[in-house]
Amino acid sequence: MTEDVSGAVVDVAGTGQKVEKVSGLISSLRTEIQKIIVGQDYLIDRLIIGLLCNNHVLIEGVPGLAKTLSITTLAKTLNLGFHRIQFTPDLLPADLIGTLIYNPKTGEFTTKKGPVFSNIILADEINRAPAKVQSALLEAMQERQVTIGDETHKLDNPFMVLATQNPIEQGGTYPLPEAQVDRFMLKLKITYPGKADELQILQRMAKSNPNTEVNSVLGSEDILMLRNLTDEIYMDDKIKEYIVNIIDATRNPEDYGLELGNYIQYGASPRATIYLTMAARAFALLQGRGYVTPQDVKSIGLDVLRHRVIISYEAEADEKTPEDIIQAIFNVVEVP
Repeated sequence: MTEDVSGAVVDVAGTGQKVEKVSGLISSLRTEIQKIIVGQDYLIDRLIIGLLCNNHVLIEGVPGLAKTLSITTLAKTLNLGFHRIQFTPDLLPADLIGTLIYNPKTGEFTTKKGPVFSNIILADEINRAPAKVQSALLEAMQERQVTIGDETHKLDNPFMVLATQNPIEQGGTYPLPEAQVDRFMLKLKITYPGKADELQILQRMAKSNPNTEVNSVLGSEDILMLRNLTDEIYMDDKIKEYIVNIIDATRNPEDYGLELGNYIQYGASPRATIYLTMAARAFALLQGRGYVTPQDVKSIGLDVLRHRVIISYEAEADEKTPEDIIQAIFNVVEVP
């Protein structure tokens, strides 16, 4: 037993025992996804973290890296509703959230709900649609509700948006508005597989009809239980202060001896503090622990912060990336 800063008693050992009991569920979920997806353990774990935290994930990578296949495979392993939305330049907001339909016989409007009314939403190639369409997801992703006409409709629970995008420099894409990007808990960047993994991909998928079937291993009750357990993962007050210092360093780098002021246009918002805390707890759960370590914060921190630290033109001119700046902060901020 231990106490946090509020004086509440925390049963760390008891939480650890609960984590040990559910490790089989997490392992089964990984195993099912890995029947189809080869060599993307980083991506698989981050998708599971998004699920545990009841939050959204943005995946960036060139075409052909199994971004869409990973999400559809995850959806098949969950006994939940799933809709895939293919984002295109001619897509309209009503195509996502729904619209009002007029009935000339009755003179009344009825609501036709869009595909966003489901549990798992795959927003495929989200940056191929203009900003007005992307913005249609803002209310859904934050408030978990959608307004159609003058009525507000609650979305299903669980509700996750898992989006894919090609790099911005590719033709026919639109940069996501900052408000939209900030709604995603994690932004992942995936790269090409190694030669050994690619050989395994060849052997498994180079067929006219490759097997893409997996078993459903988690239902909504299992997910709710895992989310409640994630919230119970113990985080020492010193690690909470460590997280706050990391976020503060993105806004006031000079206070930490970092000469990055000219490189950072905007630092991370308080939403980053919340998401980094939640993601670190989920990461610890995936490692089979009932408590968070500073390394958990570092391991997941880049995925939480890379899209929240907005760099300046000077940083781009000096070929500095958000990842470079975040890593410099991790290197300097004192670890408890």
